[in-house]
Amino acid sequence: MTSNSSISEVPPEAGATRPYPFSTATGLGMDPLYAYLREREPVSRVRMPYGGEAWMVTRHADAKLVLSDPRFSMAAGAGKDVPRPTEQLLEPGGLVAMDPPEHTRLRRLAGRAFTHRRVEGMRPSVAALSNRLVDEMTARAPSADLLEAIALPVSIGVICELLGVDYEDRHIFQRFSDALLSTSMAPDEIRRSGEEFVAYLAQLVEERRQSPTDDLLGAMVHARDDDEDSLSKNELYMLGAGLLVGGYETTAAQIGNFTYLLLRDRRLYESLVADPSLIHNAVEELLRFTPLTTVDGYARIALEDVMVGDTLIRSGDAVFTSVAAANLDPEVFPGPDRLDFARERNPHLGFGHGIHYCMGAPLARLEIQVVLNVLTRRLPGLRLAVPATDVRWQPGLLLRVPERLPVTW
Repeated sequence: MTSNSSISEVPPEAGATRPYPFSTATGLGMDPLYAYLREREPVSRVRMPYGGEAWMVTRHADAKLVLSDPRFSMAAGAGKDVPRPTEQLLEPGGLVAMDPPEHTRLRRLAGRAFTHRRVEGMRPSVAALSNRLVDEMTARAPSADLLEAIALPVSIGVICELLGVDYEDRHIFQRFSDALLSTSMAPDEIRRSGEEFVAYLAQLVEERRQSPTDDLLGAMVHARDDDEDSLSKNELYMLGAGLLVGGYETTAAQIGNFTYLLLRDRRLYESLVADPSLIHNAVEELLRFTPLTTVDGYARIALEDVMVGDTLIRSGDAVFTSVAAANLDPEVFPGPDRLDFARERNPHLGFGHGIHYCMGAPLARLEIQVVLNVLTRRLPGLRLAVPATDVRWQPGLLLRVPERLPVTW
């Protein structure tokens, strides 16, 4: 199995400023220009749809540098008309838009609630939920949409349990999440959905203030009210929004995308059926191999002149990192265009790197591992119900995800 990344198809345009995006993301393929740039112009000039020109980094070592070096700032671009792939600005106030020391303080407070013990303790309930959903799916019909039947309800159910949110209220944060992830929704609509969501969170916070709970949101409220270095109200809302939305939509997409890849080449799925001990490595390899987003995130702004590889980035310049391209760097991952569940060294950047490494990574890993374990154990004959080429992909989103994933067993 290979990704669409052959450099032979790309005409050389050394030093050109290229319009971004290079093409419309379709399915899980990568535009071949990324491979060309990674080999020949690893720090290249691009023109974004909004905000002007920027740099694009495609090699693994350079991506790690930009993602972790404090000379590249997320906060410097928050709320400003900097180069970006969508009209929406990076909103100030959330973890993603912060630099140290504010980021350090907020992440430390959130980390007290979002502990490894709390996440790992959810493994039995995630397994129980996954098994129940498989029971319901197989009882209804001989085929189903795996996204609707498994991926979405697992990820929504888990984040609702973790935060202590009523599952019946999922439509509220689904609307907010859809707005945040849309590449075509009007800014006014996005703002209205955000206001509705903040009002919803404010109600949940007040309920926990009156009647403390031991869920994650309750722990965050406790961190706001009882710590000398507490969360502000806005910080609490931004963290809650990030965890509630990011904690289910991206994981659901990953479950769908990974299952699609496993069933597109059933030898991969059968290898996990035959040897469940491969699932841990398989999840890491799928995280490396699979591009999650349709565009390359938000810019980091250079706070001073910095050398990245052989290129001088000037103070004030915007820099984008293509994590998906970096995860296919042959200098780090031999045979990068092949899914290899026996890969021994896998320092992928699927959850980011540095201070903005995804705080929800342990939960996402747990959910994906459990779902794949349940599917391969309960449904060894699982397969796509349509040809892989007939699976259609949702347009107008920042995430890559099928519209439907029809399966049978």
